[in-house]
Amino acid sequence: MKHYRIDSVDAYNKLYGLTTYHPLVAAVDLKEAKYPVPAGTYEYRDVYAVFLKKGVQCAIKYGRQTYDYQEGAVVTFAPGQTVVVLTEGNEMQPDVLAILFHTNLIYGTPLGEKIARFGFFDYSQMESLHLSERERMLFIDCFNKIRQETEYPVDGHSADLLSANIQLLLEYLNRFYDRQFITRHRVNSSVVNTFERSLREYFTIGKTRDCLPSVAYFADEANLTPGYFGDLVKKETGVTAQELISRHVVDVAKHLLATGSDDIAEIAYDLGFQYPQHFTRLFKRIAGVSPSQFRQASSN
Repeated sequence: MKHYRIDSVDAYNKLYGLTTYHPLVAAVDLKEAKYPVPAGTYEYRDVYAVFLKKGVQCAIKYGRQTYDYQEGAVVTFAPGQTVVVLTEGNEMQPDVLAILFHTNLIYGTPLGEKIARFGFFDYSQMESLHLSERERMLFIDCFNKIRQETEYPVDGHSADLLSANIQLLLEYLNRFYDRQFITRHRVNSSVVNTFERSLREYFTIGKTRDCLPSVAYFADEANLTPGYFGDLVKKETGVTAQELISRHVVDVAKHLLATGSDDIAEIAYDLGFQYPQHFTRLFKRIAGVSPSQFRQASSN
């Protein structure tokens, strides 16, 4: 399978025979492509990408997972991600809108300061965003503004206007993802229930001597990225996944302290802590007392 390195806007445009109007930003309609969509692996380097798939042609994979990428869905890529594009034959002019922008565009801008807070760049490869018709129209409106600005001659205002319009689109995507968490409450509740069950099982199948349970571990079990999984859990429970794990670790520790005679250091190692002082610090933060104080109080 051929490998394509997307390290600039122009590199992406050349794959499809499209014109590059601005060196750092592209807003392209792939229905205008002169070349078919090439199957292969796409490595994004120094380029962010946002795609609205209006048709249902190609499939995209990230790692072992296939995107939940249907008609009217949005996916996003950040620098450092590699995806696999699967096509049937020579697919010409797919019904896809794409916005790409180079990291150099946003340095020193409000968008550059905020880009890390758009968490969907980390998790959307496992869970794409499904838009309503109204949301799709808002996306297209932002796309048209960005495209119009890329075709305007570059001047001293270009970078600020482009980054501002891109940020507006990303703010909308944040809102739409929040809506999707709400409308998928039933599915998300199932994910949380499975997480809580797996967390309980983690301490009964001998894994705790290796390491403490992590958010990444449970996210992988749910076939989600840690970012999306963490946001889902926080939306459903009001508490971070890491905090739920920490609370459960302390609950297990309380049981061991109250019913057993192992010393505190041994309990810490059994729970997966490398250093007993880390266990003591966590226990005191959540329980309000040290492990030794809790043991003494429970024995009275």
